[in-house]
Amino acid sequence: GSGVYNSKLTIFSWLLSFLITVDKNSEGCIVDLGIWYFLYMGMLAVFCTNAINIYAGINGLEAGQSFVIGCAVLLYNLIEIENSSLSWQNHLFSVMIMLSFLGVTTGLLRHNWYPADVFVGDTFCYFAGMTFAVVGILGHFSKTLLLFFIPQIFNFLWSTPQLFHFVPCPRHRLPKFNSKTGLMEPSTFPCEAGQFRVIKRHPDDTTCPNMTVINLCLQILGPMREETLCVTLLALQVLCCGFGFFGRYYLAQFFFDR
Repeated sequence: GSGVYNSKLTIFSWLLSFLITVDKNSEGCIVDLGIWYFLYMGMLAVFCTNAINIYAGINGLEAGQSFVIGCAVLLYNLIEIENSSLSWQNHLFSVMIMLSFLGVTTGLLRHNWYPADVFVGDTFCYFAGMTFAVVGILGHFSKTLLLFFIPQIFNFLWSTPQLFHFVPCPRHRLPKFNSKTGLMEPSTFPCEAGQFRVIKRHPDDTTCPNMTVINLCLQILGPMREETLCVTLLALQVLCCGFGFFGRYYLAQFFFDR
């Protein structure tokens, strides 16, 4: 729920009141989501694990994005503890989990960085995603957690046509390596001229790039070395986490009283 000031609902509570009952007489407007809360928690856990798993495929990206998100989560919890949050004990629990997670991920990233001699696979992606889901739920900041997943959310939305087979989806959508140039290029799937014009660079092309943020980055910026591609994507993750903090501590005041 969101706060109430002089019996006046915040924008968020006012909009929510059209869908469900909002208790205006509580000290802070209380919304009892009932079974929908458990559905949201379940969907959050599923999203976090799979969001990292489908935003992967080059050396260092899985461990790298998890490290950046982990640092953002740790910093957020430390800020909340410093500000004497009412949930400071929950944030302290999250800090302890994140410190352990970041220690493990740092060691993994050292060996997973290009050229990698250790590959993470699904096991680490599910472990990392579930760790974030657990600290977000038990730390009482599940909405804020999603602000640090902006690239993953966009990657999921951009991938949706292929994931739900509105557009052909090959088994692997990883960027392809050009052995002649030594650069990574967008991977493609065959199509007819005139099909899927929105995602093509040229309408008459007979191939379409696979719909992932990794391939989209290569489409926009051009072919690049695998290490450079990973650094570019991790820089995007850092910028998006920075925007997440901006949204949490500045933009949120227009929707929540506290």
